[in-house]
Amino acid sequence: MTEEKDPPARKSSGWRDSILFTLGGIVVAVLVHLFVMQSFYIPSGSMENTLLINDRVAVNKLAYVLGDVERGDIVVFKGWDGEDTIKRVIGVGGDTVKCCDAKRRITVNGTPLDEENVYLYPDVYPSKQRFEVKVPPGRVWLMGDHRNNSRDSREYIDDPYKGTISEDDLVGRAFIRYWPFSRFGLLSRPETFSKVH
Repeated sequence: MTEEKDPPARKSSGWRDSILFTLGGIVVAVLVHLFVMQSFYIPSGSMENTLLINDRVAVNKLAYVLGDVERGDIVVFKGWDGEDTIKRVIGVGGDTVKCCDAKRRITVNGTPLDEENVYLYPDVYPSKQRFEVKVPPGRVWLMGDHRNNSRDSREYIDDPYKGTISEDDLVGRAFIRYWPFSRFGLLSRPETFSKVH
């Protein structure tokens, strides 16, 4: 009785595997870029010193699919001119944002924000322009951290939406500054916003 031999194993094509692996990687990278995360560079000084010109940040594009916009978030959005823009959320729908109290602080729903020595650019006022805005539902009030060098909601306060941006125009939340590596750091919500109700 003769013993049957297994057929010889077929050699897998190294080229085919490499091509499939590369194509799979490209597809995953494109899907991540389209739906999950995107990199942005900072073109202006409006967010100094939190973000400097030519810093690069990573933006979570699912942040507001899975949760609500929060005060203090740094967000990328389609700006008033249709361009990608980055600012800090100061007020969300239903909030009353006002400048300023007796100590020249911005208030949200009557609660003053302690912005100095936290993220506000040194030696500038929270705002030279006085305003009081009730943020419409589904919209946000946005300001740069360098208030003397930022075209933000204050600039467009006379438009039909009082300078606010629709939540639908938010690309996502910036969560990390990754370049230059010497400035690597997480972009977290400042504690001062936790006092606002």
